[in-house]
Amino acid sequence: MHAAKILVVDDEPGVREALENILRDEGYEVASVASGEACLERLETAPCDLVLLDVWLPGMDGLETLVHMEERRVDTVVVMISGHGTIETAVRATKLGAFDFVEKPLSLEKTLLVVRNALQQRALERRNRRLLEQLARDTEILGRSGEAARLREAVEAASRSEAPVLLCGEGGTGRETLARRIHALGARSGEAFVDVACAALDSRTAAAVLFGGGEERGRVELARGGSLFLEEVGALDVGLQRRLAAELDQRGLGAPNVRVLASAGPQGAGLVPELRRVLDVIRIDVPALRERREDILILAERFLKQLCAEYGRGPKRLAPDAVAALRAYAWPGNIRELHNVIERVVLLVPGETIVRRDLPAGLGGASETCPEDLYGEFPSLAEGLAAFERYAIRRALESCRGDRAAAARRLGIPLGRLSERMRELGIETSA
Repeated sequence: MHAAKILVVDDEPGVREALENILRDEGYEVASVASGEACLERLETAPCDLVLLDVWLPGMDGLETLVHMEERRVDTVVVMISGHGTIETAVRATKLGAFDFVEKPLSLEKTLLVVRNALQQRALERRNRRLLEQLARDTEILGRSGEAARLREAVEAASRSEAPVLLCGEGGTGRETLARRIHALGARSGEAFVDVACAALDSRTAAAVLFGGGEERGRVELARGGSLFLEEVGALDVGLQRRLAAELDQRGLGAPNVRVLASAGPQGAGLVPELRRVLDVIRIDVPALRERREDILILAERFLKQLCAEYGRGPKRLAPDAVAALRAYAWPGNIRELHNVIERVVLLVPGETIVRRDLPAGLGGASETCPEDLYGEFPSLAEGLAAFERYAIRRALESCRGDRAAAARRLGIPLGRLSERMRELGIETSA
């Protein structure tokens, strides 16, 4: 870890020498200049972590220097020094961005304490900035499809507002990631993001988790100043949804207490009218992965790169037959399922290249269900119809996770007829 770099700006040689000596004794790297102009010139070529800046300087004074530093977005923390300090000067310096204000004659003990506190504050700010940048990268909306572009526009628009957001869609489509991105891009990015998994709450404990009880604070209160994400809010029982609607109405959404984000099933399934009215101010319908097939490879390659790094594996690549299988599969579990599949092959495939047979069994024959195959040439109409029928049956089975009865209902045919056609079309019974 490198020693913090400090620049002393004071026109009195004795003050500069005293500060340089005491700060070097504390292990800091120290340089000094005698004017505001020299301070700005040095910061152009030699950035530092902290500036001790005298208010009263010949030519450009300390406050003017501070203004120029702010205009140039100099990444440093500033502590002002003055032999003729007034409350008015201190207040103005703080408004201009100074961390603190110390008076001459300097107490070396107090000066060192202020320096340590200022450097700790700078370290925290840098860490928070890195975390926010990482969060923005982790929640990036990948894809070249029109659906991906629409999502990016909707999320960016929502982040500029304080209104509640309702994210509707199937499980695994990335609704929580979108909620975190709205928070990260918004005005509350530096505050808490409190996630409540509503589907995991039972009727006995849900009220206490949300609203608190006794000395325990509820999640709504913990999110004060930040964002509250109600994941699968439609899973709460009807009475609790109504109480939540009343509580959120009473607290005043969009005020400086809490920003509410929520996810629910397609079309907001399961929401009572009272809660829907509160939450459905900005609504984002999140598409299923099968509706944005051109993004599947982009997502898969990002997951592959991230997971290889996370598990300490060498780089891996997807062979063309594996790519075709991934693109063709119906992905009933959406992006979450794709992530899980890539994680599995990263852990289990020893080689550099991932081929189709390395994928889970459910994806092994997936290319036969690919819609693009239906646009090829067929020797006869009967064979073309058979190809389409195979595609429709396989897709229904995939969407229903292999449940034949459910697939038959989805296709609108009797279960016996489905089994018969599967035998006739050569569809494996395990499909």
